[in-house]
Parts: sequence; structure tokens; C-alpha cells
Amino acid sequence: MELFSLPVQVRWADLDPNFHLRHSVYYDWGAMCRVEFLNKYGLTASLMQQLHFGPIIFREECVFRKEVRLGDAVTIDLTLLTAKRDYSRWTIQHHVTKGEGELSAVLTIDGAWLDTSKRKLAVPPQQAVEVFSQMPAGAAFQWIE
Repeated sequence: MELFSLPVQVRWADLDPNFHLRHSVYYDWGAMCRVEFLNKYGLTASLMQQLHFGPIIFREECVFRKEVRLGDAVTIDLTLLTAKRDYSRWTIQHHVTKGEGELSAVLTIDGAWLDTSKRKLAVPPQQAVEVFSQMPAGAAFQWIE
């Protein structure tokens, strides 16, 4: 499966007092990347609202490798690391790279799907299964029980 990646722009407002990227921006970029992937494959916020379900995050962790500064050319990608076969639970990993592929950060999230009417964890509708099955799998991808 083809890698899904997005170029991202470092803005002045994204910097901390040390003139490198604020830690929270990495998390914002991860969310943006995931939403762009879902939208590209037709799993829009509007559809999720109609079907009364949405993603929920249990854990989000970022490991910082190299600082990102104003003017750096940056991309973020996503891969699926683990998933239940019904995609009710999953782990997604993002790599933030700059320049010619220098790894700047690794963002990993564990999540599931929420029935927004019942406010309980749920197996996602078929539309979500179809989209997640198109997500590029990481090299160490594993199905989980």
C-alpha cells in the first residue's frame, strides 16, 4: 500500500521560546494527517455524524528526535501498527520528517470507535472498516485480539 504523507508548514505561532516547534504542534499535525486520510477515502466528519460514531483516543505519545525550526520543509505520514480484525481498536503511528527524510519525531496513538449516541465503545460501521483496510500498514503491523 502506498504511504500516505502530507507536507506541513511551520508557522511563527508554532514556535516556543527556544525558536523550535512547540510539543503540542506535533499532536495537532497527527490529528490533521489522520483526518485528511479519512476524508480522502470518504470517511468524513459529516458521514460519521450521520452514522453516530467517531474515533476516540486512549493514548497519544510523541518521541522527539530532531528539532524542527521555522523554514524547515516538513512532512508527516501515517501507518497502521496494530488493529483488531474488525478495526474496533487500532494503533496508528506518524513519522515527522524534515529536509531529505531526517526523522524529527514519532507520534503513536492507540484508539477505538465510539458510538456517539450510546457513548460506548463500538465496532465501527462497514464504511470505517473499508477505509481502515486501505491504510498503509507499518513494517511491524500485527493483528490483535
